[in-house]
Amino acid sequence: MKVVNWQKAMTLLFQGKVEVIEEHDACVRTVKFTFKVPSVLKLKNFVKTYSQNYIRFSRENIYIRDGYKCQYCYQKFSQRHLTLDHVIPVVQGGEKNWENIVTSCVPCNQKKGGRTPQQANMRLFKKPSIPQWLPTVQVRLSFAHAPESWKVYLSVTTGTGY
Repeated sequence: MKVVNWQKAMTLLFQGKVEVIEEHDACVRTVKFTFKVPSVLKLKNFVKTYSQNYIRFSRENIYIRDGYKCQYCYQKFSQRHLTLDHVIPVVQGGEKNWENIVTSCVPCNQKKGGRTPQQANMRLFKKPSIPQWLPTVQVRLSFAHAPESWKVYLSVTTGTGY
């Protein structure tokens, strides 16, 4: 079970990947057509997901792994003030992977430039590695705030009434 926004629900519907089980009263209008917004969808085919042990290599997951801290000055920054740095620069054969990318603030990244930390005389606080886990995001729905059309499906899966 997954919660998606109405735009994603409409996209999945037009791609023929889902079947509409319940609809909201709200509508989406185009120049020629009016569509009711889907509320509950059912996938037409099983979609295989990655195993629980697989952690996708992404900018956000690197920030999470490094605790939103620059790995050179070890100060914490907001995501918009961080960059990613190749420990061994690409021009020196460095690869784009978990073991060679770290979070860096802009000043430290500029200071390091296209050099290794040793060449730039900078200390790397933590050796980059493949994370063994990342925090999960859970969406918690209150029956009181869930749309009416969802309640029968939520009570079946959680085993609780409303």
